[in-house]
Order: sequence, then C-alpha cells, then structure tokens
Amino acid sequence: MTLKPRDLGVPYSHYFRSLNTELKRVGPARPCLILDLNRLDDNVAVLRRSIRSPMHYRVVAKSLPSLQLIDYVFKQAKTHRLMAFHQPFLNTEAEAFPDADILLGKPMPMRAAAEFYDRLRGPFDPARQLQWLIDTPERLHQYLALAQARQLRMRVNIEIDIGLHRGGVGDKQVLARMLDTIAAHPARLEFAGFMGYDPHVVKLPGILGSTRTLHARTQALYQSCCDVARSRYPGMWNDGITLNAAGSPTYRLYDKNALVNDISVGSALLKPTDFDLDILAEHTPALFIATPVLKVQDGIRLPGIERLGPLQGWWNPNRQRTYFTYGGYWMARYESPAGLIKSSAYGSSSNQEFVSGSRRTGLSPDDYVFLRPTQSEAVMLQFGSLVVLRDGKVVAQWQVLQQTI
Repeated sequence: MTLKPRDLGVPYSHYFRSLNTELKRVGPARPCLILDLNRLDDNVAVLRRSIRSPMHYRVVAKSLPSLQLIDYVFKQAKTHRLMAFHQPFLNTEAEAFPDADILLGKPMPMRAAAEFYDRLRGPFDPARQLQWLIDTPERLHQYLALAQARQLRMRVNIEIDIGLHRGGVGDKQVLARMLDTIAAHPARLEFAGFMGYDPHVVKLPGILGSTRTLHARTQALYQSCCDVARSRYPGMWNDGITLNAAGSPTYRLYDKNALVNDISVGSALLKPTDFDLDILAEHTPALFIATPVLKVQDGIRLPGIERLGPLQGWWNPNRQRTYFTYGGYWMARYESPAGLIKSSAYGSSSNQEFVSGSRRTGLSPDDYVFLRPTQSEAVMLQFGSLVVLRDGKVVAQWQVLQQTI
C-alpha cells in the first residue's frame, strides 16, 4: 500500500474558477486561446525595468504572431522595433506597421527575399527600415546579385556565432571577407550591424560554467567581431549600427553597460512552460488553452478490459474520473484543475482527448480544462484568434496570423 499513488486532484484555483464562469457565459464553446492583458502588462513592466536606455527593445514577432498583439506590445513597451522570421508574415508586418524597424531573425533564401519585394505594398521603405540577416559569404553574394539585378540597396546584418553553433560567422577571416564585399558595393549593400543569439548560456549544465561565466564568454566573442568591423572599416561603424542579442531566456543578463544596444524578447511576455526558468521568475503565464469537457464518466472503461476499470480507480485515485475534452493533442501541459493526466492506454487525440482525474477535480460537462502551451509560436498558429481578457472579463478577440503557401 505504500506504493499506492496519492490523490493529486485539486479543484480550480480562484483565478481559473472565475475564468471558467466567464467562458461558460460568453466564451466560444470550443477550444480557444486565452490572453490575459493584466498579466501581459505585468510582464511588459518587468521587461521595461530590465531594458533601459541606451539599449532598445525589439519585439519578436514569431512568439507573438498576431498583428493586434504586436501593436499592443509596441504601445505598452514604447518601441517600433520588430524581429521577423517568416517571409509571408514579413510582408504582412511591413504593411501593417509602415514605421517599424525590422530585423530578420534568421537568414532567408534569396528567393524569399525576392518575393518580399514582389509583394511589398505601402510606404514601408526597406532601404531604410529592413535589415536582412546574412550568415555566410555565399548568401551575401546571392543577396548582392539580387540587389544588382533589381537596382536595390539592401541593409545587411551579419549573424555571428557567439557559442550556440547554430550557424552564423565564427571565423574572423570569413567575417573580414564579408565586410570587404559590403564595402566594395556601397550602392547596393549597407552594413547594418550584428546579431548574436545566446540561449545556451542558461541551458547548459552547470559543470560547464555558471550562467554569468558563459554569458561573459559570449560577450567576448561578440566584442571580437565588433573589433574586426571597427578596425577594418571605421567608416561603416556609426551610431545607427544595430548590435542585437539575447532572447527571452537571457535578456535579463544584459544591463545598460552591455556591449549590445538591441535586445529581442517575445516569449517571456506570455511565458509558456518552456520558459519556466529561474531567470524569468518575475514573469507570469499570460497565455492559456481552454477547452470544454464534453463527457464525464466514473472510472476508466477501456475496450475489452472493462472489468479492470474499477480496480484502476481504486488503486490510483487519479483514475477515478474520465473526461473527454473538445480537441486535444496540443503542445501544452494541463494547468487547471490540477492533477489531470492523459491516458497512455487511449493515446492522444486531436478530436476528443481522454483525460483522467480524481473526483476532487470536480469537472462537469461544459466546464473548461485549462492548459499552458509549451511554446507560443507553433501553438498560436493552430488557433484562428485570441480570446482577450481584461480584469477577468472577455473584452475582445484578436486575430492570429495565418500561414500561407
């Protein structure tokens, strides 16, 4: 009996009990994404306390893929800088935010860049407002050929490898050759700065060094790239250079005396479960999946072994109730009521998920089960809109960007 599982079931907290009542009153009665503006505001406030002048904050679009959400963060955080990651979205964002300063967050194939210019509409001026991310000399020459063929002037930001080893320039001689190419074609190319991404410094095991030690190493590598550019071409180095770094896991390691001047953050504002990190302890989850319970059964009834159902519920109190939810199989973890578990016997279902819980979870048909996404970018794109809350009340629906081919 000492091996008998303990009852993990806990009814809704006050927050989710109130949210369940509100959704049953005015919710869509189907799986939906919930965005809590009060919690989002708190997270923006934490961010603004950390990112101070002379550093600038850049909104990571892939983590907040909704024009209304991006616009809201722009206004709350008092920024117009954006990091874009997907070519069709890039066109949409350039049209929606004609005053934005946009930096690509990953290098794009040359044909994707050409398609951006083909589809560009509105007053957004890429020659002033867009930085293409370049990771190799080969890609740089491809972009140069595009600029020459179309009579464009393209701003290029060089991705540098500061320890993550996911690509980018790590060899100083290669970097020098790329700078030589840019300098030789001033009518077509403009050096816009560097981008170095460093999430590994908070995720590597401690035996490899403390977070502060690993961060110092990345900054030394970053500084060495800046030294190459400044010494080789001082005329290309100016106050407008973008020195971008960080991301949600590491942005709080940078202070106003940091080498970089441009900090990118997205996911920390919503805090999905992948960002449950000590360094983000001040941030609060602001995004949830809510899905109705369709059916409730006592115990577990599995086809062919129905007689074992009562025994399972007796042995494991967390198998006392079976709930079938509207949809499922998301990249998410159960949040409320606590103690819900998926059935390994049934497997996952994107139609009706089989979920078990103890009687203490207390769910009835039409109640909502709440989950926290593991990440925002992929999960949000599975939903057409966000149900927006203010002070626990539904106040709006914001559209999520739609993938296009």
